[in-house]
Amino acid sequence: MNAKLGLPQARRRTAAAIVFLFIVASTLLQLQSSALEQSTRDPDTITDKVNWSDFAYTQYVTNTNYLCNSVMLFEILDRLKSKADRLMLYPDSFSTEQDSLEGSLLRKARDDYGVKLVPVQVQIREGVEFTWKESYTKLLVFNQTQYKRVLHLDSDATILQPMDELFLLPPSPVAMPRAYWLGPNDHTLAVHVLLLQPSESEFNRVMAAVSDAGSSEYDMEILNRLYNNTAQILPHRRYALLMGEFRLESHSNYMGNGVEIFDPEKILQETKYLHFSDWPVPKPWFRANPRNVELTQPVCDMDPVTARADCRARDIWLGLYGDFATRRRNVCGLDLEDKKAKTSLNY
Repeated sequence: MNAKLGLPQARRRTAAAIVFLFIVASTLLQLQSSALEQSTRDPDTITDKVNWSDFAYTQYVTNTNYLCNSVMLFEILDRLKSKADRLMLYPDSFSTEQDSLEGSLLRKARDDYGVKLVPVQVQIREGVEFTWKESYTKLLVFNQTQYKRVLHLDSDATILQPMDELFLLPPSPVAMPRAYWLGPNDHTLAVHVLLLQPSESEFNRVMAAVSDAGSSEYDMEILNRLYNNTAQILPHRRYALLMGEFRLESHSNYMGNGVEIFDPEKILQETKYLHFSDWPVPKPWFRANPRNVELTQPVCDMDPVTARADCRARDIWLGLYGDFATRRRNVCGLDLEDKKAKTSLNY
């Protein structure tokens, strides 16, 4: 074939390919725009047929501090107008009839925030580390079979945005985020966010694992042993941020890559649930030593564009601790406590 005759034909093929790619790209953009519009539309127009009484946010309580934490989370859910039920498992040694702080907080949860109260026997294993010895109580959520799905959130945390959408994920016995802070090659599941479908069979399976657990196995180890290879994975971004992330020099584990820049304001805006795991900083209901705060707070980076100090991570970090203290006082009527014992790192 004459090369000169073939040239226009090749150009036509190239032009056709460009047009085809343009059409494909335009279609993808339209689909993405449609999905974004759907996700940001008024939730009532998307989920008006959902029976929200099939779902519940759950909390477990083992002592007064965690009772206050739980009531604080339920206050946020009430303020955010979450649609799912709210359920609290609390020690049967507490009573709504008591003229005590515990009784007052239980009544507040029930009467002000619509929380359903379920007294339980706190699950304790003697001879294990104090920090986690009562953590097995969390596993009682597997037995709340009055619900099709429950979302358990550890209470040493704050909720920043509604999370109802998690109840509508595809069915799975258990869904959890990865413990991202352990690195990309570690597939350990984190347990501070736990989405599950309660059932008698799964509850019996979990309780059997508790009975067989070694002295160094707690809720995290048990759930990983049972579900590490089968759990649906929740994205840690948005749903499982640790407070200590704001103090790190490298954020590649959280960002999922070593390229994307950690913008603390953007991260805070996208986050829905933040867990106060920030060793060696004590839990937020303890009054931290000002000198220790100064030594451990996020450092200010130098902005390469403005040549000015960028202290946003520090300000956000301090603001979140300050917000917890304010809400603790407003919701529970409690000031921060003086820290008397060493706090162990927990997730």
